[in-house]
Amino acid sequence: MNLKRNSFLFLMFFSALMQVNAQSVLTDETKESYESRMEWFGRAKLGIFIHWGIYAVKGVSESWSFYNNYLPYEEYMKQANGFTASKYNPKEWVDLIEESGARYTVITTKHHDGVALWDTKVGTLSTRKSTAAKRDLLTPFVDEVLKRKDLRLGFYYSLLDWSNENYPNKTKTYSRYTLKEDPARWQSFCKFNFTQMEELNNQYKPDLFWFDGDWEQSAEDWNSKGIIEMLRSKNPTVVVNSRIAGYGDYATPEQGVPVVRPASKYWELCYTMNDSWGYQQTDTNFKTPQQLLRSFVDCLSMGGNMLLDIGPKADGTIPKEEVAILKEFGRWTNKHKEAIYDTRAGIPGDHFHGGYTTLNKGGDILYLYLPNHPNGPIELKGIMNEVNRVWVVGNGAMLNYKIFNKLYWSDVPGIVYIDVPEDVQDEQITVIAVLLDGPIKLYRGEGQVISVN
Repeated sequence: MNLKRNSFLFLMFFSALMQVNAQSVLTDETKESYESRMEWFGRAKLGIFIHWGIYAVKGVSESWSFYNNYLPYEEYMKQANGFTASKYNPKEWVDLIEESGARYTVITTKHHDGVALWDTKVGTLSTRKSTAAKRDLLTPFVDEVLKRKDLRLGFYYSLLDWSNENYPNKTKTYSRYTLKEDPARWQSFCKFNFTQMEELNNQYKPDLFWFDGDWEQSAEDWNSKGIIEMLRSKNPTVVVNSRIAGYGDYATPEQGVPVVRPASKYWELCYTMNDSWGYQQTDTNFKTPQQLLRSFVDCLSMGGNMLLDIGPKADGTIPKEEVAILKEFGRWTNKHKEAIYDTRAGIPGDHFHGGYTTLNKGGDILYLYLPNHPNGPIELKGIMNEVNRVWVVGNGAMLNYKIFNKLYWSDVPGIVYIDVPEDVQDEQITVIAVLLDGPIKLYRGEGQVISVN
């Protein structure tokens, strides 16, 4: 699922970014029903993505490594013999995910290589049937997630399957064909695909399906509408991401943080801690917790979520670098939860030189995120409201502030300068709350010159 490994996937960023609530339109769903179904997702803010599969044995790119001829398909699939999950402890995984402050998690039930993490009744590729683990690895994880009242369950599922004998595109071991050449063969694959999705949906009833791989066929050929109807027949409130050829509920930009707020009301940035989705022992290019938290608050400021990825090893242990990052996320999110889960997109960046802001649901508390230690007072401009008080989130310390250049003859509001002493600053990102006298009102003009005095 890495955009840079396939030039066509680059386009998926933009199509996902531009999708605006297509599901509610295409299935005649009411706005009220859609908003009710999406309510938890809009408040969740942080999710943890899990890429786990046989690709962790050699530490190669998941599925793409054979697709792009980095190693032979047969060599890639031999990794199944080393995929033991011998130290897999789903409780430890879920404890860590919960500690991070995440409100949902998405696990790769099956990537493009076709190896299922659950005991699927169709096909021959699964961790129980064809790997050294010899067991269903998904069910114990689901059982642990379901024990946590504040954690939602998501399933990644690849629509395409490059190992299936009936899939028409590059499978390495089977002849390629077009759908027009052999429609019966394509229908055999679709039956297989629907059966696997039904197994996941009916057995586990996840809160979210995170599809991938839709770019290789059309919505009509995938029967995207039929997939949605099938899922919601047994699981009516399930949320679906955008990668199902136009039938999803929210946009999913990948890796690159949007520069402007996406058009879709609901969106999520899926993001790696280093440069890889699955475990790769040679990839030591980890971002710092501060860099990742900075991207997280960037998403918050634009009203979106972050789906932060981890890649467990073949034995089921999570790399120590990823554990450390999740724990630091947990420290920060626990301290600043009031400025995370019940917020909405903030104000335009030209009002606050720090750039990152959010608002509470009522719009009368403005949160300012400071990724850098300020050199003197921080500056807030264009706020037409009266400021009632200012404090440090998670610390409670009241802050001194002054307003300059508020002239009685001008509609242009004054500039608010807020002192942030060093001893109240967070080691990663300090959050300041500004309580206003009502829902925020912004001045967006070009300034004034004196006409009456």
